[in-house]
Amino acid sequence: MRVILELVLILVLSTAQCGSTTKVPRSDCQKQCGHIDMEYPFGIGTDCSFNGGFDINCTNQNGVFKPFIGDFELLNISLTQSTVRVLNFITAYCYNSSGSMEVSGPRGFNGTNTPYRLSDVRNKFTVVGCNTLGYIVDDGNRRYQSGCVSTCRNLSDLVDGVCSGMGCCQTAIPNGMYYYRAGFDMGFNTSQTWSYAVLMEASEFNFSTAYINSTRFNDTNAGRVPMVVDWAFRGEGSCVTAERNETGDYACLSSNSKCVNSTNGPGYFCNCSQGYEGNPYLPDGCRDTNECNRHPCPSGGVCHNTIGGYYCSCRAGRKFSGETNACNPDIGLIIGVIAGFLALMSIAFCRHMIIQRRKLNKIKQEYFRQHGGTLLFERMKSEKGLAFTVFSEAELIHATNNFDKSRIIGQGGHGTVYKGMVKDDMQVAIKRCALIDERQKKEFGQEMLILSQINHKNIVKLLGCCLEVEVPMLVYEFIPNGTLFELIHRKNQGLQISFGTLLRIAHEAAEGLHFLHSYASPPILHGDVKTANILLDKNHMAKVSDFGASILAPSDKEQFVTMVQGTCGYLYPEYMQTCQLTDKSDVYSFGVIILEILTGEVPLKLVGPEMQRSLSSVFLSAMKENNLDSVLASHVKGQESMELIRGLAELAKQCLDMCGSNRPSMKEIADELGRLRKLSPHPWVQDDAEIEIESLLGGPSTTTNGFEIVTSTGYATEERENLPMNPGSSYYAR
Repeated sequence: MRVILELVLILVLSTAQCGSTTKVPRSDCQKQCGHIDMEYPFGIGTDCSFNGGFDINCTNQNGVFKPFIGDFELLNISLTQSTVRVLNFITAYCYNSSGSMEVSGPRGFNGTNTPYRLSDVRNKFTVVGCNTLGYIVDDGNRRYQSGCVSTCRNLSDLVDGVCSGMGCCQTAIPNGMYYYRAGFDMGFNTSQTWSYAVLMEASEFNFSTAYINSTRFNDTNAGRVPMVVDWAFRGEGSCVTAERNETGDYACLSSNSKCVNSTNGPGYFCNCSQGYEGNPYLPDGCRDTNECNRHPCPSGGVCHNTIGGYYCSCRAGRKFSGETNACNPDIGLIIGVIAGFLALMSIAFCRHMIIQRRKLNKIKQEYFRQHGGTLLFERMKSEKGLAFTVFSEAELIHATNNFDKSRIIGQGGHGTVYKGMVKDDMQVAIKRCALIDERQKKEFGQEMLILSQINHKNIVKLLGCCLEVEVPMLVYEFIPNGTLFELIHRKNQGLQISFGTLLRIAHEAAEGLHFLHSYASPPILHGDVKTANILLDKNHMAKVSDFGASILAPSDKEQFVTMVQGTCGYLYPEYMQTCQLTDKSDVYSFGVIILEILTGEVPLKLVGPEMQRSLSSVFLSAMKENNLDSVLASHVKGQESMELIRGLAELAKQCLDMCGSNRPSMKEIADELGRLRKLSPHPWVQDDAEIEIESLLGGPSTTTNGFEIVTSTGYATEERENLPMNPGSSYYAR
């Protein structure tokens, strides 16, 4: 068994040794001769070249080592072009009278198996001289012969650098030549000057007129000029045959090499594959080329080396342009980036808007809940006949043109009133209330529901509200014809306005307050009764308005004590002692309204003697002194009977009683005013007076006795000097 294994091992090793025909140079081979690098398949010494045809002789000439291929000194080796450059000998000839001449011998490489062929692409047969016929002959199987003639009839026609048959001539050779002979026609060359003939590298020859009639051409080049020789592996024929490697002599050893057919005679040579460089005749001799070192990319481009190649890229925002061979701005990418950025911004903005809208809706829902909107909706649903609307904030913004200042029709301590137009082109008065406290927020929905159910001809109708804002907004019916304040203190100055008209308006206002006190459930205390809060509709009917200071009548002691607010001049005297708002508080304020009708004066003057500033004090003092005439308006004295005037004065005195319990109720006041109206001596003139009044209503604000009226349209006006004692105490102090 052991013998069999040994035999198998011997066979394997023998097979491996027989198949290992790869030719590589010894590691100790000479790498250089003179200044020329010895690149395989060429080599100096045994087993240093691919075969004998590539042997190089390194010869010492006068102490300088030079490489030689046969008789030719080697100038350089090109693996990629498969060429060598050598120094070729110049053939010289001189005619003399005895007919003697000097001719050099044959030049080239003997044998068809030599790797070398004279380059037919880069060499030309060149002849220099006058009246000279030079020829080149291949005595081999091709029997090739050619030549050219150079003449010099007129030396002045010779031009440096031009070889066109005058002073010199050149001719090409066919490919496949490895040997040639140069000579001259002695019958044609009769001038007694030197002539030269040589096969040389065409790019190295530059004609000079100094070459004629001298030995300068030969001397300058030391008798030798460069010649290019093509080399190849001739024995295997073409690449198709060589790549079969039947003889084991395939020369392209590198894994990244390729075979190239020779164009000058049979054979092939090797090159590194695209993207590689080095020696294809050595294993692993072809290495990846870093093409980026040659800067192959266009201006502005970035080169990226890859194994066997490279690619170029342009910096961000640019792309390659074949027309300009440069990286130009990528308009499409820029537009795409901008569009993408805008799209992302739009998405982010929309997302932000959605989030903000959700937050806003959540806030609105919270406000709606705080203001009792849920309770209000439940009651509205259960009472289907309830004529009350819950408006959205957007609806009221649209109705008032975003609460434009030009829409303001009233402004006071409880809020600002705007004229608006809601659906069905209905005119309304929209009140943006002032701030309210947390307790009022909780009770707002329930109280709005109560106010919405008030339906009396002498009370401004509450049509709806908006609860989805921090401070609720109220929507009332629009009353167009001004206020009782304007009628008494502004419009009628210098005019005889019917006293009966004023009396009727006061009676209607009393009826409205009586309804609030007696028939509303629960009763409602107005809290800010004054002539500015008694509006006049298109028929000049009184409408009690502005429930900003109103509260529901308290049902227990805990609710009874509350800080209220009102207007100076109308406040009841026990205000500072009790801070209690009762039905008798409204009665006191109504007594001041009767005084305004009787006297034509404002309730409180901010200028003048201190004792004359309060209208109620002046009136009560006059009544105490039995001097009523001193406070009555001049036109009142002449229009009405003294019985009517004294009756009104007595009613006013009762309303202004310092003790609230002694004051009459609003029912008693309404009944008494109804009785007194019957005492008017001229009831038939009432309609004419009202027509006269209608033409006087409306107009810009003015200042009367220190009060500025900030509305002329007749809705919920207040004086700027309205001085609430505690603005945050009332339920609807908005």
